[in-house]
Amino acid sequence: MEKLIQLDKELFLYLNGLGREPYDAFWMFMTDKWSSIPLYALLLILCLRTLKWKNTLILLLCVAAMIGVTDQLANAFKYGFERLRPCHDETVEPFMRLVKSYCGGKFGYFSAHASNSLATVTFFSILLYKNYKWLPFLLVIWGLTVAYSRIYIGVHFPLDVITGISIGMLLGWLFSKLYLFAIKFVYRNRQMN
Repeated sequence: MEKLIQLDKELFLYLNGLGREPYDAFWMFMTDKWSSIPLYALLLILCLRTLKWKNTLILLLCVAAMIGVTDQLANAFKYGFERLRPCHDETVEPFMRLVKSYCGGKFGYFSAHASNSLATVTFFSILLYKNYKWLPFLLVIWGLTVAYSRIYIGVHFPLDVITGISIGMLLGWLFSKLYLFAIKFVYRNRQMN
């Protein structure tokens, strides 16, 4: 385990060290939660066109639950594992670039940004692929860019991000199945009444 953590620190320092000041603003924009609003608006429009408003309402409830579960799980892991963020780790901090003006919370395993973005990517890719074959490609680029931004700006180790990606994909898949089950349940009950 110590060897894995050491490799993770070395990979972080390498990837974080690739950053250059002219690109910092782009990566800060990508890591900002408000920068995704246009994408969320596009997803809402596509859902309304494809699923209509009643199914989109159920979908929004599933997405809210998915993000809530992802965030709470990330918090549980952070305080359960208590792995320091790179910017709080004194063996790494002197050698890294911290692009943000502040470091964030003390612990960072795993990245909620990576988890939330990949949960969103997986959920919408599964549900909308049939109608919009181009959408998963766009979503994957966005999700991985958001995930990588956490390493670039200096607030997460690669293992924090990889774990966040993995858990996000799993939760996105589970919640897409939950949504499909909810739709079947609602329609079955309507037919019975």
